[in-house]
Amino acid sequence: MKRLLVVLANASLCRLFIRDGDSPSIVPLTVLKHPASRLPGHMLGSDRPGHEAVDRSSGGNRFEPRSDVRRHEHAAFAHEIAEDLQTRLAAAEYEELWLLASNPFLGELKSALHDPVARRVRQTLAIDLTSLGLAEIETRLQALHPARVPLE
Repeated sequence: MKRLLVVLANASLCRLFIRDGDSPSIVPLTVLKHPASRLPGHMLGSDRPGHEAVDRSSGGNRFEPRSDVRRHEHAAFAHEIAEDLQTRLAAAEYEELWLLASNPFLGELKSALHDPVARRVRQTLAIDLTSLGLAEIETRLQALHPARVPLE
């Protein structure tokens, strides 16, 4: 069997696990954290939207940002994870990849993946398992795909 890398992520935490083809269980590999994703938007942004008066009316105009600062932080963390996965693939640490991430962070993560990494993805699921212990994670993975992941 091939080496499987399991990614459990949300917008502020990513846990990586590896499963060797001959091993019956997953082994924790590393934890990536992005605490800025948990901060409220007013703490991330440094300024209010800009104002411009284009006529002599009493109403004001504001320029709103195209995306909020929290969404920007989520995308930055997704790119950080994607770079780590690319580095691990270049080092031949895994052959298959499973992505289990919270919704909508899963979409951010999938869009940040490099093509070689994206071709290794065998399973994606919008679920947040980052707070669970190792035994519970193995049980959940077994329940998801008992035929593909023999984790006894």
